[in-house]
Amino acid sequence: MRALLVPAAVAAILATSAFAFAAPQHTSGVIKTYDAKAMTLTLADGSSYTLPKTFKNPGLKAGEKVSLTWDQTGTRKMADQVTIAK
Repeated sequence: MRALLVPAAVAAILATSAFAFAAPQHTSGVIKTYDAKAMTLTLADGSSYTLPKTFKNPGLKAGEKVSLTWDQTGTRKMADQVTIAK
């Protein structure tokens, strides 16, 4: 019985952690730079996000506080949504 319990527990832990990585992440911070041509947004803490080609700029500028929803794609952080925080 124990021989079956340990592999089942390991499989459950691995399956759960895979779903945790697939969930969108939420971040907020202050804009350091916004490059509309390269479609990138860098926050004051140094984290950089790639924006989708369909992104419509709501008036982003350096020094403004924003809230981001993003997913990790390989080594890049792809922003899904960017909103100006008030």
